Amino acid sequence: MTSTPAISRADVGLRSERGPILLAVMLSIGLVAIDATILATAVPAVVDDLGGFTQFPWLFSVYLLGQAVSVPLYSKLADQYGRKPMMMIGVGLFLVGSLLCGVAWSMVALIAFRAIQGLGAGAVMPIGMTIVGDIYTIAERAKVQGYLASVWALAAVIGPTLGGVFADYVSWRWIFFVNLPIGVAAMFMLLRRFEEQVTRARHRFDVVGATLLTAGGLLLLLALLEGGVRWSWTSATSIALFAISLAMLAAFVVVETRAAEPVLPLWVFRNRVILAAILVSLVIGVLLMGLTSYIPLYAQGVLGHGAVSSGFALAALTLGWPLAASNAGRLYLTIGFRATIVIGSVIALGGTLLLLPIGPDSSLWYVAVPCFVMGFGFGFAAAPAVIVAQSAVDWQRRGVTTGATMFARSVGSAIGVAVFGAMVNAGVTDRIGHATPNLEHLSPSVLDGPIHTTFVGSAVVAVALVVVSFLMPKRAADESATAPVAAEEATA
Repeated sequence: MTSTPAISRADVGLRSERGPILLAVMLSIGLVAIDATILATAVPAVVDDLGGFTQFPWLFSVYLLGQAVSVPLYSKLADQYGRKPMMMIGVGLFLVGSLLCGVAWSMVALIAFRAIQGLGAGAVMPIGMTIVGDIYTIAERAKVQGYLASVWALAAVIGPTLGGVFADYVSWRWIFFVNLPIGVAAMFMLLRRFEEQVTRARHRFDVVGATLLTAGGLLLLLALLEGGVRWSWTSATSIALFAISLAMLAAFVVVETRAAEPVLPLWVFRNRVILAAILVSLVIGVLLMGLTSYIPLYAQGVLGHGAVSSGFALAALTLGWPLAASNAGRLYLTIGFRATIVIGSVIALGGTLLLLPIGPDSSLWYVAVPCFVMGFGFGFAAAPAVIVAQSAVDWQRRGVTTGATMFARSVGSAIGVAVFGAMVNAGVTDRIGHATPNLEHLSPSVLDGPIHTTFVGSAVVAVALVVVSFLMPKRAADESATAPVAAEEATA
């Protein structure tokens, strides 16, 4: 098998400036970051125009599915053929999906086009983070994290605001059209300014492994996202989805042990640094999506606030994350990766504990403060986990490694939505005698207890986050970073 040589910082410096490349990555990530918040505020307007109220949750589920299952594929292809073509394909697909979403004529069509968006988004985050890992050293990445974090901070404010403005004063369709100029600018800058040296060689793409992973992952995520919502957990549909998906994933493991160039090589799970980073990402995904799904509902359905005010509580979480991430570099360069991740995990645990005393008479600030604390903790844990995992490998393995951590977070998100959703649905059923698909129409007295159980569940999961943080080797920074940094600095 012919390996692909690492792109050095010297190569980037001679062929292009790193500043425009970073800006292009920030614009690309901005597309995904804004999309994560802009649609939620406009759902009523979309439903009024297209109908299909019972189908609108699929606007989010199908996007998550497309994003999650495509991450490992893009990551592997980026290691074989380079970051640039995969990033261009991903952003291009996202823009095509955005254009089609903007002209959608029915809810079914909009859901289908959101899937295309998701398939494009699957490339943006992992490849963007991989590019940053390629062109910046660990010390430089500590500063660059601040720029990347600012994208999410801006998106937390701009996304809901734009969504509301477009829905109320223009058209919800501009929620998707606004992506076009941003994406075109990102693609233009990548095309003109980003050059990488990739040895052209024949690769044996792992078609069987990719098919099994995609199909198995798709069915597993579908079972997790829709179980207890569209069908009972004990129904034949649910059991069949879990059984088939697990069988496919088991077959995938067997295939990967024999593939010449596996799409998700099993060595990533044998590396202690990477495995710890994957587990941290997985648990953060569970907490993130589990909480973001029900904190706004609690603020509206129990505390009685409007959609904009309830969004404030969620924005506090999104703002806390980049604030911590922008400062995490100084910390892990001083005390190490494991200590930084553990500190972040403990802070996140503290945030979940602050949620426990909240009740129907609490002010919105009592919800926003714990969210901010949790986001602050995530910022100290998530970014260092990805960076130390990237530093554990060389160029031709960095894409797969980054993709593995991102894929773990996506799977964790699906698990979080499923588990927390099952808790709420079970609580509602106990109180009113049957499940309801429209939780937002229930009285505060019915919603309070079931949603509060998710706060208790989040505290339990946060304890697990602290535990897995200690799995990171004590000398993770030294063991994983010395060789890559030395190689980079030798070419500077």
